[in-house]
Amino acid sequence: MLLAVDVGNTRISIGVYSEDSLVHTWRVSTGRDKTEDEYGMVLLSLLEGSGVEVAEINGAVIACVVPPVTPVLEKTISKYLGLDPLVVGPGVKTGINIKYENPKEVGPDRIAHAVAAVKKYGPPLIIIDFGTATTFDAISAKGEYLGGVIAPGIQTALEALFEKAARLPRIELSRPRRAIGKTSAESMQSGMIYGFAGMVDGLVRRLSREMGSQPFVVATGDSADMVARETESIKAVEPFLALEGLRLIYEMNANPGPGDS
Repeated sequence: MLLAVDVGNTRISIGVYSEDSLVHTWRVSTGRDKTEDEYGMVLLSLLEGSGVEVAEINGAVIACVVPPVTPVLEKTISKYLGLDPLVVGPGVKTGINIKYENPKEVGPDRIAHAVAAVKKYGPPLIIIDFGTATTFDAISAKGEYLGGVIAPGIQTALEALFEKAARLPRIELSRPRRAIGKTSAESMQSGMIYGFAGMVDGLVRRLSREMGSQPFVVATGDSADMVARETESIKAVEPFLALEGLRLIYEMNANPGPGDS
């Protein structure tokens, strides 16, 4: 079995694969100050609660956008699972040609998304991740990572409104009944869902023109399904896109093909 760990700024997604099937998933909060023992206790509890024996895990792969957490999780997996995890970063084979000016600036989660989406849908693609930030990644018809867009995430924007606007409440994000809100909460929900949906459609049009193609648009992340229903451009929602990409990257590096170093 393979343990795949996708560390975001707010949450960590953890998956266990049996061959190419995702059999268990969990989400926990990202703790920048947690020790390897604290993460270890959480991991062992999750595995035990799902009936997975530690000895059944024979591989591990990590994508992390919070640099201080990476070595802690490496130590966690080494200490509690007895494995040296593959950490997605420079020098790891992904099969994606990155055209960013500085490829090291591209988050490993975005590369994992690209790997999984190219495998499932084929290029050209636009991949949208609704997380702490809302990111758009453009993949050319040749399967090249061209670059993208970074905007605030929905929850990030909501928290900013609550913190900076004295009369606005902290609200739960849900689908608004109408665009014209009749209360502050309804108005904020409309602004978040319909506003982000409009941003998505507008940016997809702009990116598509620059790409000179009609890319397939796939979304992932916490609010993907809610926003996707209000857009014209998103064609598929993949909740576990990063985990699937991590599995594929692990397999590329564990089983290199002819001519691979």
